[in-house]
Amino acid sequence: MSLALFLEQLFNGFQTGITLFLISAGLTIILGTMNFVNLAHGSQVMIGAYVATYFFGLTESFFLGIIFAIPCTFIFGITLEILIIRHFYNRDHMEQVLVTFGLIIFFNEVIRIVFGPASLYSTIPKILANSVMLLPELPYPAYRLFIIGIGIISALIIYVLVHKCKIGAMVRAGENNSIIASALGININLLFRLVFATGATFAGLAGMMIGPLTSIEPGMGEPLLILALVVIIIGGVGSIKGAFFSAILIGIIDTLGRVFIPFLLKLFLNNSSADGAGPALSSMLVYILMIIILIKKPNGLFGKVST
Repeated sequence: MSLALFLEQLFNGFQTGITLFLISAGLTIILGTMNFVNLAHGSQVMIGAYVATYFFGLTESFFLGIIFAIPCTFIFGITLEILIIRHFYNRDHMEQVLVTFGLIIFFNEVIRIVFGPASLYSTIPKILANSVMLLPELPYPAYRLFIIGIGIISALIIYVLVHKCKIGAMVRAGENNSIIASALGININLLFRLVFATGATFAGLAGMMIGPLTSIEPGMGEPLLILALVVIIIGGVGSIKGAFFSAILIGIIDTLGRVFIPFLLKLFLNNSSADGAGPALSSMLVYILMIIILIKKPNGLFGKVST
């Protein structure tokens, strides 16, 4: 176990955290502003990955695929909100959970019909296929650094939109009291539509970024959705700052745990037992952290205190 390996996995964990932030940022705004539980948010990740891969095949350019896929995911989010989501804003959470769970199944089957059941694979663009020497003995993939850069830029854009722009003030007003905000002249329906579509776009962007790193297949967004929900719980519902820091924390803990816990277990167990128990224990770390934080801070690290 070397310092170079530790630093490499630390960067991998940061990159995983950035990806989780792209997913959870939109989800926490949707939940905090609209009080809507959207389990189909993970499907937006899958759709973003498939659409980007489709345009990549047409244009033979990774970057053109991303450029074409971003407005497509935004339009898809608006269409979904108009056709289905807006009808459930005033329903209880159980109905929201049921309808969005049904959307997960629907989208997975549509993807199988359109693209087939076999996994698709994207490729890293040649310009980002090399490694960057972060330290003399630490080469790191340029594409992963690209993902980190895109995530940080996205975080800054979200911060500016929410905290420095008029639309952010309207979002916060709608979150605090949508009835009063509507009485003051804010078009709440349009605001909610834009918030939902923007959240879908950032989730789709996460799918576009991880496409070249993994197989693109139906249901690929569900495991990420579970972690994104944990991110929101730990960071606090509706908090962009909480989503960012908790996503980074979870990404690092999950990645380091999967790599180093088996090493630690081999000090006490044989290799096969350690390799079998390591992944299970590492996946538990995130949920143990969530339990501890909820005991100490029931509203999350940056969540609003209930009154």
